[in-house]
Amino acid sequence: MDVLRTPDDRFDGLPDFPFAPNYADVPSGEGQDLRIHYLDEGPRDAPPVLLMHGEPSWCFLYRKMIPVLVDAGLRAVAPDLVGFGRSDKPTARTDYTYQRHVDWMTAWLEAVDLEDATLVGQDWGGLIGLRLVAEHTDRFARAVAANTFLPTGDRHPGDAFLAWQKFSQETPVFKVGNIVKGGCKTELSDDVIAAYDAPFPDESYKEGARQFPLLVPTSPDDPASGPNRAAWESLKKFTKPFLCAFADQDPITAGADKVLLADIPGCKGQPHTTIEGAAHFLQEDKGEELARVVAEFVKST
Repeated sequence: MDVLRTPDDRFDGLPDFPFAPNYADVPSGEGQDLRIHYLDEGPRDAPPVLLMHGEPSWCFLYRKMIPVLVDAGLRAVAPDLVGFGRSDKPTARTDYTYQRHVDWMTAWLEAVDLEDATLVGQDWGGLIGLRLVAEHTDRFARAVAANTFLPTGDRHPGDAFLAWQKFSQETPVFKVGNIVKGGCKTELSDDVIAAYDAPFPDESYKEGARQFPLLVPTSPDDPASGPNRAAWESLKKFTKPFLCAFADQDPITAGADKVLLADIPGCKGQPHTTIEGAAHFLQEDKGEELARVVAEFVKST
């Protein structure tokens, strides 16, 4: 497996991002280690909140939420998925599979040794994070789903997702910052757009980002469909607190919360909320509000 590592100077001077980098090594699956970057803010003995990003962002997405969570007495831990942010980036599209992403983040979870954690998963942060919750329930005290889902390919993925999937494969230049901008209700400044582009000096660094849309199960016989169905069987027995906090203007995941609410017993009686005035990347649009919702959820359950 050939791997690229984004030069550190690409991350100099990012706006509103004073956080120190942390790293853990995990097995690549092909004989070498991959370096995973993560933020770790707040007291180490405080209740941990695992903030998992999706496509094509990185932990910069959580910069508005981390101070609110830390001020509430929590520990905010935000990793970069393999292929994103300051984490290592395998160079071949075939290096990336859904199962490998789950395996890499499982190894990271064990290396960092998070316990009694609260998952906050958005986009692929939920597709991977909900697998972690389902397969390692003992490490999680509760979960928050924000604009995410756990697909098995047994339901139509929706026209908005299929249009995104098609675009992601056909656009000659994968403009990460502009893609994030397009998934926000609010206007992003040029320096914020540049920060989302920072991990990717050129197209060769974007193979993971290019591959992600193809890894979402859209048919019942997808390689990830079976493992995701097994994860659902675990989640259908998950009685720990589970909260849905979805945006009101996200065409990609609209309605996915209804499935979670219907099938996960831990959802019963929780203060599920709609984040108004937010689109797909609700951490950008209403990050402080979402963080307050999460902090209150942790403290009240």
